[in-house]
Amino acid sequence: MVNTVAVLIAAAMVGQTSTNDTADDNKVLSRLEESWNEAHLRGDADALRKLWGKDLVVTVPNMPAFSREQSLAVWKSGKFKLERYETSDVRIRLYGDAAVVTGRLQRTRRMGDRKTDDDWLFTKTYVRSKDGWQVVAFHASDAPKK
Repeated sequence: MVNTVAVLIAAAMVGQTSTNDTADDNKVLSRLEESWNEAHLRGDADALRKLWGKDLVVTVPNMPAFSREQSLAVWKSGKFKLERYETSDVRIRLYGDAAVVTGRLQRTRRMGDRKTDDDWLFTKTYVRSKDGWQVVAFHASDAPKK
C-alpha cells in the first residue's frame, strides 16, 4: 500500500531546488502544509521526519522545547493521537531560500483518556536545501480568546 502522505511530500519536493519562481514556491509550500496537516492527523512519523529539518526546534505552550528526535519519539510512541488538526488564515512569505508560514491551528489531541483542545497561532520557518524545503522551527502560542 502506497503511503499517501509520502507521495504528497515527494510530489511537493520534485524540482523545488531548481526554481526561484515565487508562484511555484508558494504552490510547493502550500502542498507541504497540506502534507504536514495530514501527517499529524495520521500520526505518520515517517512523513513528519521527511518534512522536518535535522535541526528542527518545536516550541508549543506549556511544554519544553523539543528537538526533531524528541518530537519523532513522541509520534513513534503512539501515546499521542490527534482527532482534529485544522489550519486557517495561513500566510506564506518567501525570503529567498527561507519561508515563513503563519496561521491559526485548531486541534484536538488525546493522550490516554485525556482529551485536550488547542487553539494556537503558529509560525513555521522553512529552509530550502539540497533536500528541498524542510521545517526548521515551529512555534505556537495560545490564540487570543474571543
